[in-house]
Parts: sequence; C-alpha cells; structure tokens
Amino acid sequence: TWKWLLSSPPIEWGVSLLQSIFINSIKQGPVPQHVAFVMDGNRRYARKSHLETAEGHSLGFEALAKILEICYKSGVKVVTVYAFSIENFKRSKYEVDALMDIAKIKLSQLSQHGDLLDRYGASIRVLGRTSMVSPDVLEAINKATAMTKHNTKAILNICFPYTSRDEITTSIRKIVSLSMSAPNNASPPSSPSLSDSSDTSTSTHTSTTATANHLSPPTPPYADIESICEQTIEEHLFTHGCPPLDLLIRTSGVQRLSDFMLWQCHQETDIIFVDDLWPDFDVWTFLPILLNWGLKRKK
Repeated sequence: TWKWLLSSPPIEWGVSLLQSIFINSIKQGPVPQHVAFVMDGNRRYARKSHLETAEGHSLGFEALAKILEICYKSGVKVVTVYAFSIENFKRSKYEVDALMDIAKIKLSQLSQHGDLLDRYGASIRVLGRTSMVSPDVLEAINKATAMTKHNTKAILNICFPYTSRDEITTSIRKIVSLSMSAPNNASPPSSPSLSDSSDTSTSTHTSTTATANHLSPPTPPYADIESICEQTIEEHLFTHGCPPLDLLIRTSGVQRLSDFMLWQCHQETDIIFVDDLWPDFDVWTFLPILLNWGLKRKK
C-alpha cells in the first residue's frame, strides 16, 4: 500500500517539488566541488533482504545513479566512487566474476548517449590498476570513457580496481622514472592549479586506453630531486587535475577509509559516516549532508 501511495502522481509531484527546493537551497551557498563515496554494505543488504550477493551489488549501482543525479544537479563537479578494491580479488571467484559482469553492464548504461552523464555533461574516468581486469572488462572501460570524452562539465571517477597505497606508489614510481631519465639541464616542471575544474574535464582522456592508470601530466623530467614536493606527487596521482576533496561519505556504519583517497583527504575534507547500507542510502539522507556542508562553509 505504501509503495502504491508513494508512486501515485500527486505524491511523486510533491516529492519532486521538495527535492527541487532542497537543491535550490544547496546551490545558494558553497557547494562541494569534489565528493567521494565508499559504497559499502551491498553484501549485507543482500543478506538482510534474502537476495543473491550479485543482486545486492546491482542494486548498489542503481543507488549510485540516483546520488549522481543529485550531485550534478546541485553543482558538484567531480564525484569519485570506490567501486572495487584490489583487495576484493581475494573474494570468491563467483563474486568477483559477478562484480565484473555488473561493471560491464553498468558502464554501458552510464555511458549511453542521452543518459545521465550526457544530460549533465559528465565524463567517465576509471582510476586504478586496470591491467588486473580481463580484456572484456577493459574493453567496456575503454568504450565507456570514449563515449563520454566529449562531456566537459563534470567528471565521474570510478576507482576500479584501486587502493590508495597503490595510487601513491604509482605516483612515486612515475616521478622516480622521470628523475632517472632527466637530462642534467632539465628544469623542474611548473605546477598547474589543481582546483581549475574547467581543465579537469578536458585533460582526462589523453591516453589511448582512456584510463587514468596511464595518464601522465605533460611535464618535463625532474633533474633536481630536491624540487620534488607534495604537489609533485599530487600531479602524478590518478586524480590529477581534480579539485581538492571536499566531502567523503562512507555508508554501512563502518568508520574507516579502507585504503581509499588517503592522500586526497586533508584538513579541509569533511568525512561523514552514515549507518545506511549503500542500497538504502537515498537522496533524503544525502541532501541534508550537502546542505549542512554549505552552511558550515558560510560561517
């Protein structure tokens, strides 16, 4: 009965109106430019609902689509999601294979012309060690990034497969490689602004595979090792070019980062832990978080 009532046209109209009021209020104040999500709780949701684990993950991707729409409507420029950890390869082959199949399907759905990302001008970037996935999954990744590369207003970073320690290690490895190959008279590179969101969307598809794992900023080699600093590492991270991380949200009540965005979390990042399992995390939980973030920044 409740589902029938909530799906009736008058109720849907009222809910949509209330949602618009919330979003307009959010847009009046500061809006986080970069929001990240640890989408935790899909397996527990499946167990609680007596579903197959794969169905829980599938419902999690559906929840993501709703949250993405709220982000882009509110003015968020970059959304980063933790879709698959390198550590997840230790799970059963059945679950890993199911996750890979779901990823292929959802990447295709997200990147369809005229769908969600096209409507809000968002391009897909896949961050992580993509060499670990099978050729068919890699093909789906390349196709999704290619189909959305014309979008320049916003970014969806999908961390898959990813750990923050691997990201930092890869960044340092690139810098060391540049330092070792640098001619003696090479000068250290200039440091571009990381908060220029207009550049982030247009500089993320220079790789032939269109994955952030292969992206390198167009900078000269590092001849002087003493010139290497924090910003040097930032310039070689997978998230190079993205604005600083303003807000990180983890669902399911677990209060840890689980090797996600360790470098990007800084003194200005708000980290919010919510009890909802990810498939239960809805716009009415998320909208107040966005609104409160803006109100805090106004003070």
